[in-house]
Amino acid sequence: MSNPALPARAPLADTPWRLFLRRFLRHRLAVTGLVVLCLLGLLALFAPQIAPYSFDEQDLTIMGEPQPPSSAHLMGTDQLGRDAFTRVLYGARVSLAVGLASALLATLLGTLIGALAGYYRGVIDSLLMRLTDMVLCIPLLPLVILLSGMLRPTVPLLVGIIGVLGWMGTARLVRGQFLSLREREFVEASRALGGTNNRIMFRHMLPNALGPIIVATTLAVGSGIMLESALSFLGLGVQPPTPTWGNLLNYASQWLQSAPWLAVFPGLMILITVLAVNFLGDGLRDALDPRP
Repeated sequence: MSNPALPARAPLADTPWRLFLRRFLRHRLAVTGLVVLCLLGLLALFAPQIAPYSFDEQDLTIMGEPQPPSSAHLMGTDQLGRDAFTRVLYGARVSLAVGLASALLATLLGTLIGALAGYYRGVIDSLLMRLTDMVLCIPLLPLVILLSGMLRPTVPLLVGIIGVLGWMGTARLVRGQFLSLREREFVEASRALGGTNNRIMFRHMLPNALGPIIVATTLAVGSGIMLESALSFLGLGVQPPTPTWGNLLNYASQWLQSAPWLAVFPGLMILITVLAVNFLGDGLRDALDPRP
């Protein structure tokens, strides 16, 4: 006699993670942006293994004039006989690192200041928000140019400058989230059970505000890359021979008529990266906060 049929397995419950993943995967531009950023990150990470030359290696036989793209040099060469493809790859390492690290620093500062202001309110809120308003009144790019011109520009310095001057938007966002969350029932319950302020803020309230913070961090990466590129283009960023997309554009500006490919490829990399970051940020925002 055959065994009775096994009962059908109950469908898996829709957890918040499954709902988020489903909504995110429906956003095709965001998925494309994530794939592009992952590929760029891998190319930057393994640049020494992928690049056919060293970033400062010169071909003495073609020095004097930039050479157009060819089978030997996929993106051409510059006036000094250096391979443009190699320098774009190595430039991605600096530009992406500055954008990511400065965004994380700005998010950390903004989250801390916004959390303190939104949770404690009163005098602390007033002081921190007036500080935020004061920093917002200062034009960012001229101030960064001034600081970079006064100090020797290095990668850690650029990360510090961009990060320290880019936290204000995150602080306002986190403050608004904490002002709303501090009145919720789970906060009152934690307070009634004797939870400390730090535990309530960072153990209970912060996880519930992570969605907007993640989106803000993603968008800040693109802003950091653009700002680093602008500084390097003006000659106030990382100095040659270390390549970044910005100083590659700066060098290519004198060859726009005779060798436009020197500007096209690093400019295209900046464009693709910033678009991918913005698409990813839009997709994360829609997935984390699906309300219309």
